[in-house]
Amino acid sequence: MASLRDIKKRIDSTSKMKKITKAMEMVSASKMNKAEQNAKAFVPYSEKMQEVVASIAKHTDATHPMLQTREVKKTGYVAITADSGLAGAYNANILRHLNNTIQKNHDSSDEYTVIAIGRMAVDFCKKRNFPVAKSIIGLPDQPSFAFIKDIASETVQMYSDQEIDKLVIIYNHYVSAISQVVTTNQLLPIENMDTTTGSSSQYEYEPGEEEILAVLLPQYAESLIYGSLLDAKASEHAARMTAMKSASDNASDLIDDLSLSYNRARQAAITQEITEIVGGASALE
Repeated sequence: MASLRDIKKRIDSTSKMKKITKAMEMVSASKMNKAEQNAKAFVPYSEKMQEVVASIAKHTDATHPMLQTREVKKTGYVAITADSGLAGAYNANILRHLNNTIQKNHDSSDEYTVIAIGRMAVDFCKKRNFPVAKSIIGLPDQPSFAFIKDIASETVQMYSDQEIDKLVIIYNHYVSAISQVVTTNQLLPIENMDTTTGSSSQYEYEPGEEEILAVLLPQYAESLIYGSLLDAKASEHAARMTAMKSASDNASDLIDDLSLSYNRARQAAITQEITEIVGGASALE
């Protein structure tokens, strides 16, 4: 049985850990609220961009390579993870899904490449010798488009240069503070573009539809990557908040159990001392 001193040390160390996890929970909650606002604020821009592109694609004969399906010889996967852990299964779910997708669809490393966003994705790919075309780490908690513009534009350019024939993004979609779902979306070629939810606005294009598509489609694809990143960041902060809350609750339960053990051990020690005193007194009579 552990001594009173050992139990007391465990109670003190667990109490200090609880303070840390509680503070991290509050910080993550604040970051989650801001990230959720950023993700929601980006939606109108993305929807308007989609409306314009869909309008051109539907009402004109203009074409663009990003709208045309071609034989898939090589697939690019954009994997969005965090730079650190302590977020429950947030990173593990994404990386497991990425690994399963690659194992299922590809027999050779020549058939795919990974665009890794986040330190966890970079380290995971290195350990498993997955080909990494591009990577970025050190993402801020509230990333701006300027921060990821280079990797987004370079990724889209890989499709335009036919280095890859299909671009897929894997990330955690934010549903609520307690629910994040691993989501896989095909970014390029752009398919199943919804043309029914847009407004009835009529557009006039100068100099022409094809020239407009040449400018808008890369920007639209880049905006999809950025929008997914904002969504993923909201999920990351939510997952970390939930994980830290669970850690704080577990620490409270452990402290209660240790306190009970401490009190029992202390009572047993007191009882032992009284018994020894009474026994000594009886021996002197």
